Amino acid sequence: MADTETLIFSRSDVERLLTLDECIAAVEDAFAQHAHGKTSPPGVLGMHAEDGGFHIKAALLTLDRPYFAAKTNGNFAQNGARHGLPTIQGVVVLCDASNGFPLAVMDSISITALRTAAATAVAAKYLSRKDSKAALVCGCGTQGATQLRALCRVRRLERIQAYDQDAGKAAKFAKDLSTELGIPIVAVNDLSKAVASSDIVITCTTSKRFFITHGMVRPGTFIAAVGADNPEKQEIDPQLLARHTVVVDILDQCCAIGDLHHAIDAKVMTRADVHAELGQVAAGLKPARTSDDQIIVFDSSGTALQDVAAAAAVYRRAAGLKQGLQFSFNA
Repeated sequence: MADTETLIFSRSDVERLLTLDECIAAVEDAFAQHAHGKTSPPGVLGMHAEDGGFHIKAALLTLDRPYFAAKTNGNFAQNGARHGLPTIQGVVVLCDASNGFPLAVMDSISITALRTAAATAVAAKYLSRKDSKAALVCGCGTQGATQLRALCRVRRLERIQAYDQDAGKAAKFAKDLSTELGIPIVAVNDLSKAVASSDIVITCTTSKRFFITHGMVRPGTFIAAVGADNPEKQEIDPQLLARHTVVVDILDQCCAIGDLHHAIDAKVMTRADVHAELGQVAAGLKPARTSDDQIIVFDSSGTALQDVAAAAAVYRRAAGLKQGLQFSFNA
């Protein structure tokens, strides 16, 4: 398809065109390219609004051609209760990085959910125990559901627990996902007990205060901390990070906005204490899990490398199938 018109994709278009397996492979490749120095440092800009905030994340990635993507997301935690709207809304603009042509504009909700879950799956593949059977997800929204779907691509789970401050939401989540995944899922109220009985813990909340503490976690646990994507958010006790192995998606970004930045502010860690970036592990440049007793935390602040990899995958598939609403900005 000649680059004369921009393709526009809705949320359902993205979900139809991009499978989790394809997204996981694309994200793993993007992280590995970054570890080998083949990408420019991704950028991020955050701005606070009265009841939420916005962030813009941008990155370059060379695949079949050089791509640039910029994602603008609004994040308003009270949207559901107040307005009946999703917590996160926005768009991704994908451009040809050789000439600047806008190749596509697409919904960011689906891109964000898929690429975030894909990063957790990549991290779990290398950092969780291979015999992990029990998982806990904290935060029973769209992201929590996508996280579990992706996790099931890399680990054979036999039981899952679901925790949310809204008990009714957790119960519905457990019922719906149990049917979909064919795995027993139980909604729980006792967070400490749930963490202590899990091999893998995923946190994907809007919390501004840590709720997973050092004393909850048993040896061998893998934790994917997904929620802290701005400086105000926090899910993991700084002492838990300081005492165990920490792997980040992008070190500079996690030092500024991830759970890691709270540990640095508390002066219990420095950036030098971080074991590796995920890409270094995926590329074999740094060791993955080294013992069954090792507790590992993946600080996933969300990087635009994931966005450009996922958006390019959507565009390439759509272009090959000649799908997508065509629009000309030059008309």
